[in-house]
Amino acid sequence: MNREKYSFFSIILYSVLCTFFFSCQKREKTYFEAIATNDIKLSEPQSGSWRYNHQEKFQQFEDFQKSKKIKPKPGKNTIYLQPIGEFSELQKKEIELTKEYLRIYFQLETKILPALPNTIFPEKVKRISKEGQEQILAGYILDSILIKRKPKDAVVLMGITEKDLFPRMDWNYVFGQASYEDGVGVTSIYRFSGGQVTDSNFNESLLRLIKVGSHEIGHMFGISHCLNANCVMNGSNSLPETDYHLARACSLCQQKLNSSIHYDHKKRLLALKNFFAKQHLNSELSRAEQDINVLQ
Repeated sequence: MNREKYSFFSIILYSVLCTFFFSCQKREKTYFEAIATNDIKLSEPQSGSWRYNHQEKFQQFEDFQKSKKIKPKPGKNTIYLQPIGEFSELQKKEIELTKEYLRIYFQLETKILPALPNTIFPEKVKRISKEGQEQILAGYILDSILIKRKPKDAVVLMGITEKDLFPRMDWNYVFGQASYEDGVGVTSIYRFSGGQVTDSNFNESLLRLIKVGSHEIGHMFGISHCLNANCVMNGSNSLPETDYHLARACSLCQQKLNSSIHYDHKKRLLALKNFFAKQHLNSELSRAEQDINVLQ
């Protein structure tokens, strides 16, 4: 009997010690918790900035999960780029590198369609801006060109034009516009380089294009403007504001993206690091390296 009591209490003591031991073990951080240490807190909004002029609701991860959004699926999981216009060799290189970047960023097959000529724009959708350059109505490109030409296997189709864009008569210009439900968008490279891409402004123009492209496609995948940290999904009212925002998606926006597109985090980070290094985009390279370091 005493031996049975001893055995019983030994078992109880062992269980208590095991519970204590495992409860004291530090829980391993998730990928998103780890890289959150590299998130940069948003500064107070300045007059004229997007957040200063727009009161938006913080999209929590749970809100994102409940929202209606486009998701890649078998047979409909390719990102397409549709150039429209007459492009210089440097502009063509910029579009090719954007294709490469979006393939890495979203971990989805990305293709460039044959360019369409500017003659596709009727006179009724053109105007001359106060600055003197020709502008195209962005909505026409979405509704009358891209939606009708979206490939069957496309999850999204992003048009890229060298013409300046305007969204409606009372607006001066817009960097881009998208129809999120239809999975189509368009962006103009005109203002990213002051109307002309050169060797000296190539990297600046490229960085702006990959930011705007990944931002708009991020919206198509259901991610709202980010209010969590300095992030590629932050809203922007101007080029200086776009330049201030990182090309990096913050930990929360990456969590949203990865819940719809299941990819290997380390593989993606290493590919981003190699892209930034090859293109000498040093500030973005540093961010990718910091994220890689916290995974070691």
